[in-house]
Amino acid sequence: MKRWLDGIRLFNYVARQTVIAAVRGRRPRGELLRQMDQLGNRSVLFIAVTLGFISMVLVFQTCLQINHITGDLSQVGAEFAKILVHEFGPTLTAMMLATRVGAGIAAEVGSMVVTEQVDALQMCGVDPIEYLISPRFLASLLMTAVLTVLGITVALGMGALIAYLSFHVNPRIFFDLSRIQPGDLATGMAKVVAYGAAIPIVSGFCGLTTHGGSEGVGGATTRAVIASSFAVIALDLFLSCTGLLLFQGGL
Repeated sequence: MKRWLDGIRLFNYVARQTVIAAVRGRRPRGELLRQMDQLGNRSVLFIAVTLGFISMVLVFQTCLQINHITGDLSQVGAEFAKILVHEFGPTLTAMMLATRVGAGIAAEVGSMVVTEQVDALQMCGVDPIEYLISPRFLASLLMTAVLTVLGITVALGMGALIAYLSFHVNPRIFFDLSRIQPGDLATGMAKVVAYGAAIPIVSGFCGLTTHGGSEGVGGATTRAVIASSFAVIALDLFLSCTGLLLFQGGL
């Protein structure tokens, strides 16, 4: 029990110091841009391919089932766009980033811990959280939003393509955004911010608590992926329920 309480206290400290350092704006020159490239640009293809194929499967199965019942496919695009904005777009993007970005942060920070580079930073009077976690935190906030918009755009495009090729749904009918309400946008934006903040903090915490040499780095990476993914799922549930209560008319 004491070990769990110590872990919770340490996590709270890492999260608090990360946010404080990000607000202060003190970080190594160029590090933020490097992290934006690492977290964002190198994830573009991964996010686009993943959301593109998942959207094709969802639209195809939806159209197939509706064809067996009513045959009216005019609302498929509108409903698909709505659920993309407030649910699938932010959450699927974050889940993909939790696997790629979360593992990368934990492995990089964990390697610095086991090779005593973090101890060297502390001896030089440098805060490891401000130096290592804060730039990744800001980059994750920015690039999660950008990648979510990209993922939603690709998903809509690929969904329209499969609907047209398989069921002859006119793209003009499919690209119907009239069902998207302010509540959907607000919920989706809240999820983007929450996911973008949670992934680097959880992964950075796993990296900073690495021990046991190279084997420990592997364990920290595994913990980061699992914990980041769980954080995304838990936040998704909480924010979806909150959005439902606040924007019942919009959801």
